[in-house]
Amino acid sequence: MVMDPWEGGARLRHLHLLTFALRMKHLDPKELTIPELHSYLVGAVGPRPVAFASTIDAEGRPNLSPFSFFNVFGANPPLLIFSPARRGRDNTTKHSYHNVKAVPEVVINVVTYAMVQQTSLASTEYPEGVNEFVKAGLTPIPSDVVRPFRVKESPVQFECRVQQVIETGTGGGAGNLVLCEVVRIHVDEAVLDARGKIDQRKIDLVGRMGGHYYCRAHGDALFELAQPTTNLGAGVDALPAHARLSTVLTGNELGQLGALEQVPDETRVNEYKLTELSELFIAHQDEPQHLKELLHRRAQDLLREGRVEEAWLTLLTFNDR
Repeated sequence: MVMDPWEGGARLRHLHLLTFALRMKHLDPKELTIPELHSYLVGAVGPRPVAFASTIDAEGRPNLSPFSFFNVFGANPPLLIFSPARRGRDNTTKHSYHNVKAVPEVVINVVTYAMVQQTSLASTEYPEGVNEFVKAGLTPIPSDVVRPFRVKESPVQFECRVQQVIETGTGGGAGNLVLCEVVRIHVDEAVLDARGKIDQRKIDLVGRMGGHYYCRAHGDALFELAQPTTNLGAGVDALPAHARLSTVLTGNELGQLGALEQVPDETRVNEYKLTELSELFIAHQDEPQHLKELLHRRAQDLLREGRVEEAWLTLLTFNDR
């Protein structure tokens, strides 16, 4: 007999899955037009960082254009990739794509809120040879290692040599992956903290969303979340069933609980129950469901204060068997 790891929660899980399935829209990419498919992709995958790519053509004329199909893909070697994709509406290719094929060098400038309007203006499809630095009112400054200019207004500029261009298709909307190795980095000291690291609250980056939307990584939009790179969290499955199936605790809160490395032992739980929760248990000893909800809400409040171990202790005091 195979035991249900959710300890009797199979029926509730089935109901949740059924409700989930009824509200989901199922799509086959092959049955969508390219604009429809593009809309779903960029509407869901975001916010995307913006590569403000400075290139030159074979005649040495500068070009400047933003691309949100972009990210960093390694540190050894330092590798950035952006994609000047084929246009979905007419399958034409972009000047930046032709430029990196002719002159395999590029400067990728990061985009901040202070320059986002000018960055957007530079995305205008001006005729070949038009200087977007001039059109957008941005300041070109010489690079140290590569030929394309840097954007002075950008607080971080990456001089890169193009290692490879990978064409993923020949139809409209196909990507052209430009693999760029960083050979020089320029950082404005105004965005550094006391340790010489880039301060995420100073740099004020923007990200691209779907449609005409952007987002700003600033103020209350920023939050810190410790990454479990070396520590092994106990996992959500270590929680008692009543906590995993809680109608109070959210998925994020369950994840916060699951990140705790060491689950409190029974002795610690009993001590906590006697010293911190005895009055609550006495007052609601004949109302187990109400008591459970009160404990879940207490645990939720503790999690909001970052007191994860105490939240665990609170949840472990309740026995729903």
